[in-house]
Amino acid sequence: MVDIRFGVKTTPMRVGYDDILRVWEEADSLPEIADAWLWDHLLPLAGPPNGPVLEGWTLLAALAARTHRLRLGLLVTSNRIREPAVLGKIASTVDAISGGRLIMGLGVGGTRQPADTSGIAGPNPAEAEYAAYGLPMVSPGEGLARLAETIEILERMWSEAEFDFHGRYYTLYGNRNEPKPATRPPLLIGGWGDRTLRLAAAHADLWNIPGPPHNSVEFLIERSAVLDGHCATLGRNPQEITRSVQYIVDYDDPAGARGTVLDLIGAGFTHIVLSLRAPYPDKAATWLAENVVTPVHDRL
Repeated sequence: MVDIRFGVKTTPMRVGYDDILRVWEEADSLPEIADAWLWDHLLPLAGPPNGPVLEGWTLLAALAARTHRLRLGLLVTSNRIREPAVLGKIASTVDAISGGRLIMGLGVGGTRQPADTSGIAGPNPAEAEYAAYGLPMVSPGEGLARLAETIEILERMWSEAEFDFHGRYYTLYGNRNEPKPATRPPLLIGGWGDRTLRLAAAHADLWNIPGPPHNSVEFLIERSAVLDGHCATLGRNPQEITRSVQYIVDYDDPAGARGTVLDLIGAGFTHIVLSLRAPYPDKAATWLAENVVTPVHDRL
């Protein structure tokens, strides 16, 4: 039987720390839920632009100190917000706080997209976010090249006593990172573009993509096949990469959630991250376990 793991995601947008902590501490007591996730944005991505947002890695450190079992991470870290070696130090610290439970989620982050003249797509929310925080946006190609350098820097920070790095975008002299993680944190890469999938094929332990309604199951199957193709080109066994997917749960339609999750599992995804909308109902994690996770496991 294929091992199916479930995670919970609490997007820290228009919700306070106490409510997120409540969900995480409850999930930490439920063996049905394997991991918990935040995001990495600095402004709301939808709705009124002035709502509260908590910074992801600071929040993750606090939650790591208040939980004991859950694997944890950001789904996913924007590679455009922090310099790679600084991110490596932050991640190493969170891993130490958590006792080695970190999963290192990474994505390209905000990049300049081609102008849309149809009027359908609307503005790119990353543009306002990055402008508000003085973060330069780069082309998709540069964003991917920077992500590749970050991956190499993190791997070396977690394995080498001291090193120099001379990349196209980043230069380090005499980097030392202690304490190192006791074991290398699994690397999750999020995204679905062809070049991102090639990076995932080369480096990732997990690959994550948003599921319905953002992307259809058919699209997910097609993207997974592209990842397989890159693995074949690189000589890597595609079964070494866990297929991970995010799905936003509708509290009013648990039957629909179960059906969609079963479709995702049928498409080859074995790590299902159930994203909760705020405000979170009382015993939200238990509701997930009883209404989605356990019934799905019973169907497999």
